[in-house]
Amino acid sequence: LLNLPYDILIQILAYFRPSAVFRLARTCRSLHSFLLVQHPSRIAQAIVSWRYPILAKCMRLPVLLNNHDASRDLHNNDTHALSLRDALLDQERLRGHDIRRRPYYQHLTPPDPHLICTCLTCVLRWHVLCLAVDFAHWQDRLDAGEPLPAIARGERPAWNARLLEAHAGVVLKAVLNPTAALWHASILQAHLASTVRAIQRHAANRFNHRPRFQLTARDAAAGTDAFLALEGPSSMDMPFHRDNYYMLEAYLPNRSWFAEDKRWGYLPAEQHQRDLEQLRK
Repeated sequence: LLNLPYDILIQILAYFRPSAVFRLARTCRSLHSFLLVQHPSRIAQAIVSWRYPILAKCMRLPVLLNNHDASRDLHNNDTHALSLRDALLDQERLRGHDIRRRPYYQHLTPPDPHLICTCLTCVLRWHVLCLAVDFAHWQDRLDAGEPLPAIARGERPAWNARLLEAHAGVVLKAVLNPTAALWHASILQAHLASTVRAIQRHAANRFNHRPRFQLTARDAAAGTDAFLALEGPSSMDMPFHRDNYYMLEAYLPNRSWFAEDKRWGYLPAEQHQRDLEQLRK
């Protein structure tokens, strides 16, 4: 396999699911090095471009706080760098973001403000990725029609704390790990699978006539998000409780349907920079 020309090999790997890339990397040291050490970002980019171009725009990665390196920027005569970093770490401002103070948010872990940028855009990006991992975790129960474990408001059972820590660990790998791009692609893969299962689950209920994305058996088998480019319901609100999972089908935040143009419009990646500009002011 590794004797193939580089461009051809990347084109072949673009058709792999991220989970298949990780499995392939376990077969021998040379493939592990090629896939997970030398070219993980390039491989992930090829896979996402083919399989998850829509989800990638709905579920972007948050920016690391280290990208706002005050000492480096001050060395470059950026007089706003220190004040920006101070603003991002301001305790009063962070308390406003802290979902632990909101007892109905029992399915998300807030980001570490010393690792992740705390602008509103990055905090929401973090929450969306954590939600995707959590939603995927409960799909078997939802398919089986089993109730999800109930947590009384204000309580923090140990099992849920361990689960949230594990889910946050997955998202951290998508941000910090040397193979971060492949981990991000894996989250997109999991969320596409959750979305397909949720749509199929609700479509099978003949009493459920809510508008939904048209999903064929071929769409489901393809393993791509192409069917989500068609018109369908917008994701206006983030599920604030696991009880929302029962009726959740396609959670695709950060986009809106433009009826006149018959297309989806997406929140631009530059929104992070706009948030920082507001903080500077």
